[in-house]
Amino acid sequence: MQGDGRGSEQGHGHGSLRGPGHDPGADTPRGDAERSARTPRPGRFLAGLVRERSVQVTVAAAALVVVLLLLLARDALPFDWPAPGASRTVSGRLGDAALAFVEFVLLSLVVYALTRKRTIPDLASRAPERDLARRETLLLLAYGALGLALGYGIAELLGWNAFGFHLAGSIYGTHAHVAVSEAIGWAAYNLLVYAVVPLLWFRRRYSTEQLNLRSSNRRSDALVILVVLVLETAVQIAALKPEIFDLSGRQLLLGVPLTFVLYLAGAVLPAMVFLYAILVPRFLKLTGSAATTVILGGLTYTALHLWDAWTLFDSPGDALLSLAFLLVTYFVPGMFKTVLTLRTGNAWVHVWAYHALAPHTLADTPGIVHVFGIKP
Repeated sequence: MQGDGRGSEQGHGHGSLRGPGHDPGADTPRGDAERSARTPRPGRFLAGLVRERSVQVTVAAAALVVVLLLLLARDALPFDWPAPGASRTVSGRLGDAALAFVEFVLLSLVVYALTRKRTIPDLASRAPERDLARRETLLLLAYGALGLALGYGIAELLGWNAFGFHLAGSIYGTHAHVAVSEAIGWAAYNLLVYAVVPLLWFRRRYSTEQLNLRSSNRRSDALVILVVLVLETAVQIAALKPEIFDLSGRQLLLGVPLTFVLYLAGAVLPAMVFLYAILVPRFLKLTGSAATTVILGGLTYTALHLWDAWTLFDSPGDALLSLAFLLVTYFVPGMFKTVLTLRTGNAWVHVWAYHALAPHTLADTPGIVHVFGIKP
């Protein structure tokens, strides 16, 4: 696999979120940077968004998931969700999902406003030509599926929870025992499989710019990070009431940096490299649609959490419930991370604005303090 034009920013303008009806042939390499800054007015953009086939299919699928949950779920869901604020009723979870979607829309509008005057990088031009982009995308998705299967097998042999993109107990808590060796093994496996190996392979063929690893506007990126981080932290504190505030000074001093490093290695960097640095530009190149790219980003992000410790696959009904609630939990955050990447052209933005610090360090520090046995 060879890169086409290392460091090139020439392309067709798909990456600017300029609206579904944008004509790829309308842009030329010369002057594309100026054109990419022209984002449509919100009303016109939303009208075009509603006409997108991928958006219509996603809305219909979401309605089907809701109906499926209402038909299959019992009064109390069968999942191990002991964390405070983790509702185990269908109505409670659907209510949480609706609020999460409202937050997604509001945060997306905030990001849109913060970046409306900057030149939006053309991410499609950072991917290779279509045939090679298609091969790379399919091979990388197959590699990711293999990574999930291998992670399940290794963890099973060692008597651990399967290796997905979250350590057992993330977000929802867990009653399962998580050993220090499991936590370190999980982080090391994910870092190697989803970050180090793909980055080594693609970095030999593409520049840091083509891999969304270099900022094109540091001041704008920093502003987006700061505003989104503050807003998301406030939402997390208000909605989830994280137990981090119940920890002692010693537990915070040791637990916060330990949680940050562990989740940076096991969840944040793997997602950044595998999905937002490599796959997102290729999704955009192949679909020609920012909306479809956002949806595919959400679906891929959800799939990478297949082995969350709370999921149940013992029966067809539990398996369907697990898949449905994986979508309820991760689809919207995955979409917003994709929006951040498309609007800034910088995969690092989501790391600091909406992943490493809030929610993970904020929400998961108490769990890591427990795993490592850090005393008050």
